[in-house]
Amino acid sequence: MAKKSLFPPRDQLLALVQNGELTVKVTPNAGENSISLPAENGPDGLLLIRVTATPENGKANAAVLKLLSKALGLPKTSLAVIRGGTSRIKVIAIPG
Repeated sequence: MAKKSLFPPRDQLLALVQNGELTVKVTPNAGENSISLPAENGPDGLLLIRVTATPENGKANAAVLKLLSKALGLPKTSLAVIRGGTSRIKVIAIPG
């Protein structure tokens, strides 16, 4: 049995980027790290990210950036949380 990918294809992720920004909804303390595309009946353009890290001292934010950098094939240092550092809804700067 093939192992399920933890994130969708890069081009589908990049299609959600608007003006160099990607809006995500983060679920900390999840069972596994994963990225899901928005559901058809869910919020439009809101990428769903689950991380196992706890939401303390920026651990969950760091895990989100690490997971996104891996999914997009970009260096982790090129991504940054620009809004929502302490919220579940975050805006991530993505280089163009």
